[in-house]
Amino acid sequence: MSRLLKSILLFVAIVVALLAAPLLFIADDGKPVEQAAEGMPWQIEVLSAGYSRVFGITPGLSTLDEADVRIGSDAQVAMIVAQGESGSVEAFYERVTAGFVTGKMILTLETTLAEREQMLKRAVKAEYMESATRRITLADGDLQALKQARIAAIAFIPAAQLDEAVVLQRFGTPAERIRSSEHTEHFLYPDKGLDLRLDAKGKELLQYVAPRDFARLRDPLLAAQ
Repeated sequence: MSRLLKSILLFVAIVVALLAAPLLFIADDGKPVEQAAEGMPWQIEVLSAGYSRVFGITPGLSTLDEADVRIGSDAQVAMIVAQGESGSVEAFYERVTAGFVTGKMILTLETTLAEREQMLKRAVKAEYMESATRRITLADGDLQALKQARIAAIAFIPAAQLDEAVVLQRFGTPAERIRSSEHTEHFLYPDKGLDLRLDAKGKELLQYVAPRDFARLRDPLLAAQ
């Protein structure tokens, strides 16, 4: 076989793999690849006492240190402060593999207002991200202490695009649907602690909290209406 023919066959194989990759998100449940997959965005285990587990993380109970073991220790931890808000401490993962689905992940850590005020005083620097939102680089001592902070919420942005049919197939019928704009709609699953934002013009966003804390996802949507 000539070198040119080998190169052509390799190119064709790569193209076929790339075209098939998005279909993995909507493959039938009976396929072997999904039977073996774990940690998928729709594999949400409902626990007792109002908790749930997804990606191997239990919002409200798991710590950042435990998430690092599960996901990887390459999270970028910083305080994000929008204008008029008290801010939040977030751990950002540029690339996470959830089963066979990839995407970006942001973990919001449980901190009090008093703790954030003290961290701001010890902060290394602040830089503007967009508009008036600031990204605060925290001191090394605070970054070490935050490894034991509990995870309040998980945000996952899948690389693959979703549509309504995929959402209903994978996550089931939502308890409620709230349209927040002409091209965005929220699919709410309070029993699972999930708010799935479907965006016809952008990236989808999956937000997870403990089901007992679901009001923190739903109430802002109702207030915005």
